[in-house]
Amino acid sequence: MNSMALEYGDDIIVVDAGMMFPEAELLGVDIVTPDFAYLKEHREKVRGLLLTHGHEDHIGGIPFLLSVLPDIPIYGTAYTLALVERRLEEHKLLDDTDIHEVKAGDKVQLGPFSVEFIRVTHSIVDCVALAITTPLGVVIHTGDFKIDQTPTDNILFDLHRFAEYGKQGVLLLLSDSTNVERSGYTPSERAVRPRLQSVFAQAERRLIISCFSSSIHRMQQILDIAQEYGRKVAFLGRSMVSATEIAHSLGHLNIPNAILLRPQDIMDTDPKKVCCVVSGTQGEPQSGLSRVAVDNHKNLSVRKGDTVVLSSRIIPGNEKPIYRMIDHFARRGADVIYGASDPPIHVSGHGSREELTLVLNLLRPKYFIPVHGEYRQLQKHARLAEHLHNHTLKETFVLDTGDVVEIDEKGARKADRIHVGRVCIDSGSIDDIVGDMVIRDRKHLAEDGFVLPIIAINKMSGRVEGSPEIVSRGFVSLEDGSPLMADARAIDLKTLESATAEQRSDWGVMQDRIRADLKKFLNKQTSRRPLILPVILEV
Repeated sequence: MNSMALEYGDDIIVVDAGMMFPEAELLGVDIVTPDFAYLKEHREKVRGLLLTHGHEDHIGGIPFLLSVLPDIPIYGTAYTLALVERRLEEHKLLDDTDIHEVKAGDKVQLGPFSVEFIRVTHSIVDCVALAITTPLGVVIHTGDFKIDQTPTDNILFDLHRFAEYGKQGVLLLLSDSTNVERSGYTPSERAVRPRLQSVFAQAERRLIISCFSSSIHRMQQILDIAQEYGRKVAFLGRSMVSATEIAHSLGHLNIPNAILLRPQDIMDTDPKKVCCVVSGTQGEPQSGLSRVAVDNHKNLSVRKGDTVVLSSRIIPGNEKPIYRMIDHFARRGADVIYGASDPPIHVSGHGSREELTLVLNLLRPKYFIPVHGEYRQLQKHARLAEHLHNHTLKETFVLDTGDVVEIDEKGARKADRIHVGRVCIDSGSIDDIVGDMVIRDRKHLAEDGFVLPIIAINKMSGRVEGSPEIVSRGFVSLEDGSPLMADARAIDLKTLESATAEQRSDWGVMQDRIRADLKKFLNKQTSRRPLILPVILEV
């Protein structure tokens, strides 16, 4: 989850603290963060948290890291820290957090580590790479990047500083691997402008555009083109409004005079004069765009002839909700624009193979660790580095979560692993941590349901009062008249009758016996293993 610790002697610095959204098997879980147990165990060594940029998968775990290390100082650029502060406010942690703003070109000293922040370009503003000078040599961490030579804000990737470090000598490079499978170069953010202009020119009615709320460069282009075509712009969605407010306050987003439209005025304005920018590109159930798609948004309804644009990529795993959302728009007569096109409606924020090669050639590291990607991408990036015939490169390491690389005067090698698990959070609150046992029970319930045998026992005589009741949910139908229901009741009665009076007086023993016998019977009859929760009532 994009979190790394760099340790030298009695000092540790941490690079990023990310999170991820849960996979399908993590039922009911809202977010997943790293287990920061190693840092907690060595809390007296931790000198600071360094942030490369403000995407959620790099800063989303910070509140949970602070719950373990409340005194850790945090270093990041202005926009990154503004996003962090919003998150800390939600968790009521902001007032007690030690935050330090830095700019590209700044240096900070943390124990034996001297850290320089180097400007890189990405799909979010104010991104930096880290050049960490250690007693053994320089470690470069690129963060997420692409080499955009014509960025919309004209703030260039600092290739010159990379080249200077390459001349001085780099001990270790950690580089973004996300797009290593794509050949060539990733197009500049400016490549989207021609397609957006075409969309504005052809749209006959209301225009609804969705992009990632962190894509400030994309939003700037939308605002500029909207002004050209005489359309007013309304921002919808909590994350979209928050991101634009922060970007505007920091000077990263220029909003032309009188162009903004209040959400409540959208439906009363001439559709030909309206452009709505909405969050929710991945079809998230409660996002602004999903609610618009099913006509459940208080400020915006889609009408026949409206144009909906998804200016984003489809993240693998999200195909079903996204296509379902597109279908909802199509049913309402909207023209939906999405997917690959030429010119593109969306470009990636990660460098392709030629850009990754350029960084490797500029820095010429002694050791190389690919980061930020699936294992197959890390491996391909490592092979790419090995095939460059770079005479300075001695070894590459492809790491799993928890792996440790140790470097000293004798060289580099994989060392013992450390325990790094994951922490499942139910509702975004630090206190709502979900254990593995809870996840396992949820899976059990989802797959096989549960059976609830209810038995009344006379506390004076120890005899069973009446026939056992059986309640079932998510299992086979156990209606009163079904043979399986009658047989299950008979099994419960047999278990009770075969027990001694002493056993019947011990509820824990009886619950275990009923559970075991009923489980064996139901598995034999149905080949399923429902969760069995016997309830004994004392009457």
